[in-house]
Amino acid sequence: MKFVTIVLICLLNLSGKSQDGGILFINGIIHCGNGTVYNNGVLGIKAGKIDLVADGSVVKINRSSYVQIIDLQNQHVYPGFIAMNSSIGLKEIDAVRATLDYAETGDINPHVRSMPAFNTDSKIIPTVRSNGVLTVQATPQRGTIPGASSIFYLDGWNWEDALLKADDGIHLNWPEYPQRKPENDTVKLSKTHQKQREILAFFEEAKAYSNNPNQPEKNLRFEAMRGLFNGSKILYLHCNQMRDIVDAVQMTQKTGISKRVIVGGVESYKVTQLLKDAQIPVVLPRLHRLPDFNDQATDWPYRLPALLADSGVKVILSYDGDMEAMGTRNLGFVAGTAAAYGVEKEMALQMITLFAAQALGIDRVTGSLEVGKSADFFVSTGDALDMRTSSVKNAFIKGKEIDLDNHQKSLHNKYLNKYGQPK
Repeated sequence: MKFVTIVLICLLNLSGKSQDGGILFINGIIHCGNGTVYNNGVLGIKAGKIDLVADGSVVKINRSSYVQIIDLQNQHVYPGFIAMNSSIGLKEIDAVRATLDYAETGDINPHVRSMPAFNTDSKIIPTVRSNGVLTVQATPQRGTIPGASSIFYLDGWNWEDALLKADDGIHLNWPEYPQRKPENDTVKLSKTHQKQREILAFFEEAKAYSNNPNQPEKNLRFEAMRGLFNGSKILYLHCNQMRDIVDAVQMTQKTGISKRVIVGGVESYKVTQLLKDAQIPVVLPRLHRLPDFNDQATDWPYRLPALLADSGVKVILSYDGDMEAMGTRNLGFVAGTAAAYGVEKEMALQMITLFAAQALGIDRVTGSLEVGKSADFFVSTGDALDMRTSSVKNAFIKGKEIDLDNHQKSLHNKYLNKYGQPK
């Protein structure tokens, strides 16, 4: 029995390096994710939380209170990147239906939850977190109301271990008007109007239901909608065109929904005053794409974040688009593109860290390197927003160092050992 106990303890220790005794990182370039940078920074973590973050040249540190001290030697420290509107954990191989669990049948499914479908054994997850993406919003897709998303850390034995926040919000794919409609095409317009009226009627009925906390018969769809009207859930409005954005926002004003986020918003620059006044952030799709219209400049998507930010709109960057799950590893480089096209460098970092955490309602827990928050960060030898220099060496989630190995690195090392370094 003693032998079995010892073996179990050893196995538990191998599952992750415990940092309960505290670690102090010194001589690092610390990007806090809130606009502050310490070029000679110190970062202390204890019991899974950040205990100290400061300029090492001015702060007095009690080094004896930490079990381990690590000299970063001018390496960069960043808060973990946050991927919003993601199918990571819900999608594995596009061509294999059995590995896809991101959509349900039916059109209006607010009661569908992505939470129990999240697959922590996905081979995509290790490749994504190797580039600093440590948190994702697993989002259901398809249908007018595909369901509720949940937020996960990219580490854990199962979805219960990885869960950061359950059912953070409901997603609504707003019916869009035809982009290039003929003057006499009234069929598509009437269908769009009809669909929008149906959505408004559903939301009004759900609100009436939520006003009575003691319903004699439970309606699963309306029960899932309660949080939108009491402020405990966020409504994610997936829409792109100016007219659709205005219609969607007006619908939420009629139904009294206060927490809203625009997802997509490629024409949001045309209604910046509306979004600014309503304090609605915008989650932009992947910047590395072609322009949305033929008459736009080829670099138009790259310039959009700066245009919105200069107008006072809070911008979050996502990697929504083709091959989104596996491509999310490049989220940091999307922020680097935004920085190259007018966004201040540390603000570009906030667009994939703190701003995303604020939009998701988890900014008190994570999203920046501040005392009291969860110790979710990574160490890179170079600029994590620049693909030429980024090289993630260590990553921590809730103060535990995670494994950054993946099957792609294994294949690289396998053939490197066989054929040697290419000349």
